Amino acid sequence: MDFSSINWLAVAASIVASFVIGFIYYHPKVFFNTWWVAQGKSLKEQPKPDPMIWVFTFLASAVEAVFVALFLNTMGAAGLAAGLTAGFLIWLGFVAPTNLVNNLFAGRKWVVFFIEAGNHLLYLLAAGAILASWPK
Repeated sequence: MDFSSINWLAVAASIVASFVIGFIYYHPKVFFNTWWVAQGKSLKEQPKPDPMIWVFTFLASAVEAVFVALFLNTMGAAGLAAGLTAGFLIWLGFVAPTNLVNNLFAGRKWVVFFIEAGNHLLYLLAAGAILASWPK
């Protein structure tokens, strides 16, 4: 693994994309309310803001972006199509199956899986596109 091959500005842009996608995707007018209720929670019991959620979300997004970059560099993938393909394959091969098993064992409804997996898919497509297309 050659960390010197990573475009750190592209990694930073991917982290920002993660937050933008998550903010829009989990907005109450998009999927938050459906996702929240599907977990058996009332819309009246909104989650309490905890700053550590944002810290760990940032760290998780950073780790994902770095490893997508390493994956792309190892593949020699460059360009939008290669980035989108890699993002999709990472999602299909690693993220979706793991998310599916976690949701099945937690007894969650299918809609929870589809919403959560959809968010991860959008982020990995964006990260793949950004990291593979960003000029070196």
